[in-house]
Amino acid sequence: MRSSLSETCSRIGTFTRIMTSSGPWVGNWRPHKPRGPIAALYGSPGPKYGLPGLTGISKHDPTKFKAPMFSFGVRHYQSNSDCSPGPKYLIPSNITRQGLDGTPAFSLHSRIREQRQFQVPGPGQYIPEHSEKMIYRSAPAFTLSGRIKDFKQSQTPGPAAYNLPPVLGPNTVTTAAAPTPSLYGRSKIGGFDEDLKKTPGPAAYKVVDPYVYMQKAPQFSMTGRNFAPGETTRKPGPGEYRPELVTSTRFKAPSFTFGLRHSQFIAPLIVDVPE
Repeated sequence: MRSSLSETCSRIGTFTRIMTSSGPWVGNWRPHKPRGPIAALYGSPGPKYGLPGLTGISKHDPTKFKAPMFSFGVRHYQSNSDCSPGPKYLIPSNITRQGLDGTPAFSLHSRIREQRQFQVPGPGQYIPEHSEKMIYRSAPAFTLSGRIKDFKQSQTPGPAAYNLPPVLGPNTVTTAAAPTPSLYGRSKIGGFDEDLKKTPGPAAYKVVDPYVYMQKAPQFSMTGRNFAPGETTRKPGPGEYRPELVTSTRFKAPSFTFGLRHSQFIAPLIVDVPE
């Protein structure tokens, strides 16, 4: 506060000297030192504004430089689920940081089979008479081989599987059919040699009911007696009812009951008397 006041006074003195050298003052007023601090002489807004802080990471002043900050994070879950076997490997004794130590090592194997000598074919192994087909032209020759196995799996129909449409008879497709009468055997019924003794007589036929082709009279049937359905339970008669005891539809006089006298000095009732 003192530094600000002295700075203000120095500014006013400088302004006074400038004005004095420039010309006379108007009126009786002359520049003088202020009795106290003047708010207009300061450019600070005061405690009205909350300026952002310069420390920490939260709400830091964006116009100021912020130093790098590091945080201590939590342990990752990967370290717990790491399946590394660790130092449980057994390093062989002959392995160094540069590789094998260089000592000779031998292994036992079976004896290698001896290579057979190349057998050169003799003069009798050659058949020069068969070389004519390779040197001279020869007629084509064919061989008959057996049926292959894949032929059994082939389902291709053969020539006998196809049927040509008939050309004879009434059922022709591509040609016109001539009339073809047919010959039947002689019928024994209605012929000249029919034995009429074997014909049925009048008794072989059933008599037709006349009600089929004439007016039929009405017919009635007699059935058993029909009883109306009912209950077989016993119903109370008029003597079973006591209307003088009805109290729900009329006034009832007060009734009292005489109860037993209760006392703590009453003797208990002994039913089984010991002999």
